[in-house]
Amino acid sequence: MIGRDEQTDQLEALQEEVEQLRRALGSHALVDQAIGVVITVGGLRPEQGWEVLRHISQHTNIKLREVARGLVEWPTRRRLPEAIRGALPAALEHARTQAEAADRGDEREVRCGRPG
Repeated sequence: MIGRDEQTDQLEALQEEVEQLRRALGSHALVDQAIGVVITVGGLRPEQGWEVLRHISQHTNIKLREVARGLVEWPTRRRLPEAIRGALPAALEHARTQAEAADRGDEREVRCGRPG
């Protein structure tokens, strides 16, 4: 039989897990929306959108969900955060270069040519 303290601990652990899952689901939806913005703006394929987000995050040291938030809010705010705005063109070009290399069958990773 489970004691009252153990039940309380289990309930708190389950509540925390549910909250983590809710946050993850919200982040996932935000990232999906940002991919939509990127593929629309950049004229890319959906799989390239993820590459753009990842590239911006890695080269600006901004968490991926914050990059996604900035991109999703861009149309309504009519302003893109400076770091993301600066990194976006290189990220789009990198995604295009990666896709072209994959289309040619070149399996090697294409470097973006920027430090970081």
